Amino acid sequence: MTTDSFIRYLKYERRLSDHTVSAYLTDLEQCFQYLADMYEITEAAEIHHFHIRAWIVHLMDGGMKSRSVNRKISSLKSFFRFELQHERIDVDPMQKIISPKGGKKLPVVVQEKQLEQLFTQIPFTDDFAGLRDCLMLEMLYSTGMRRAELMGLKDPDIDVRSNQIRVFGKGGKERRIPLLPPLEGLIKAYRESRAATFEATEFSAFFLTDKGSPLYPNFVYRKVKQYLGLVSTGERQSPHVLRHSFATHLTDHGADLNAVKELLGHASLAATQVYTHNSMEKLRAVYEKAHPKAKKTEQ
Repeated sequence: MTTDSFIRYLKYERRLSDHTVSAYLTDLEQCFQYLADMYEITEAAEIHHFHIRAWIVHLMDGGMKSRSVNRKISSLKSFFRFELQHERIDVDPMQKIISPKGGKKLPVVVQEKQLEQLFTQIPFTDDFAGLRDCLMLEMLYSTGMRRAELMGLKDPDIDVRSNQIRVFGKGGKERRIPLLPPLEGLIKAYRESRAATFEATEFSAFFLTDKGSPLYPNFVYRKVKQYLGLVSTGERQSPHVLRHSFATHLTDHGADLNAVKELLGHASLAATQVYTHNSMEKLRAVYEKAHPKAKKTEQ
């Protein structure tokens, strides 16, 4: 089974990030390998809904969580919809597939005091690498942008004069995020250090590695994990945790949910509403700790 035209569609028409396209491809390859091994199926037109169901059962029997299974189902739905539109199959086998239900997980966040400790007490070196690491972390938390959006930043996207950052999100959708005053001095220092370190005036990307190349996904992940590990013991210490922290902390302090939606670049308000649950959990904890009616009677 070939996925070449579908992958080109994801890259050049939907303009998805390389990371997302890679995830789609992995999901499809895993499914097709299973179907080839179990049913000797080699063409998309040979696949029926019961084949897909068998693969889903196989995944869940192997311990895969509903959320991960549903992501793979979403990948298959996109692929078969594409194949049907291009008349390479007559029937979409995904029409009879029902996604497994799973409990909703609240986003993992870092506490405000821990992030304050990171930016005020953890020393960053004064060289190019230290300035870059500090600015990278500050920007992820202060703007809530995604890792791919951070990696895609160009110098013209960061306008200190108008105090805003231009970000290109999923599907190439553009949005503007306010630039907080504390970042202005750090941006200036970083730009000066970058120019001195690499002896250039123009760069292909705003953020660079120690070797002067544009950032790549694992580089950003390792840096965030390294620094968050100094202030947090949470199991998850990824760039997306900083995005969750940004949105949750805004909501905790009474930010309008529609404003948070625009800052995050969400297509719908439903995706943003999960952060209200985090705030409610925080309020519930305060209530149960402090309100007389909520306290348990001591035995």
